[in-house]
Amino acid sequence: MAAPTLPSSTDRRRRRRLRLIPIVGYTFVALGLAYFLAERMPTTVIFVRHADTDAAMAGPDDDPPLNARGRRRAELLADYLANVDVVAGPDAIYASDKRRTQETAAPLAKRLNLPVETADHLDAEGFMDRVRRDHGGDIVVIVSHSNTIASLIDELHGSKNLPAFAPDEYDEVYIVTIPRPLGKVKTLRYHYPEPPVTEVSAAEPTDFGGGE
Repeated sequence: MAAPTLPSSTDRRRRRRLRLIPIVGYTFVALGLAYFLAERMPTTVIFVRHADTDAAMAGPDDDPPLNARGRRRAELLADYLANVDVVAGPDAIYASDKRRTQETAAPLAKRLNLPVETADHLDAEGFMDRVRRDHGGDIVVIVSHSNTIASLIDELHGSKNLPAFAPDEYDEVYIVTIPRPLGKVKTLRYHYPEPPVTEVSAAEPTDFGGGE
C-alpha cells in the first residue's frame, strides 16, 4: 500500500484562498448593507395648521390673510422650527394655495432662505407621493388646514388617532418620521408657544377663531 502523499505548499495556499472567499464575500455584503442603511436617512415631515385669521372673513370661498395674532404666531412658529435640525434646519417648506398658509410659512422661509412651494393638499395621495419622491431623507415642513392634516398624515401611514382641531387651536405640531428602508412610522405631537394676548393691538379684531 502506497504511503499517502502530503499536500504541496501550492495546494495548501489554494485551499486557504478558497476558505477565505466566503469570509471576504460576507464582509463585503455586511459593509455594503451598513453603508446602504447609513446613507438612507429617515424622512421627517412636520405638519402645522396655518395661524389665526378673523372669523368674519373665513367663509368657504374666502381667502383671508392672517390677523395680528396670526402674524405674531407665524413668527413664533419660525422661532420654533428654524433650528429643529441642529445641523441645517428644514430642507423644504410647503403651503396650500391659500393665503393664510403661505403667510404662516413666510417667516420660516425667510429665515432659512427657502421658497414656499405650493401643492393641492386635498390630493393627499398625490401630494405625499411627491414629498416622498422629492425629499427622501429630508426634513419637510407642511403648513396646512385643520381638515387636511389628518388625511395627509394617514397617507404617510402615520397615526390614525389624531384629535380634531378646535376652531381656535393653532399651536399643534405633528412630526411624522418615515424610516428608510425599514421600520415603523412614528407620529409625535407637540405644541409651540402661544403669542401673548396683550401683544394684539386694541385696534385689531379680537375674534381669533375661524378658518380651516
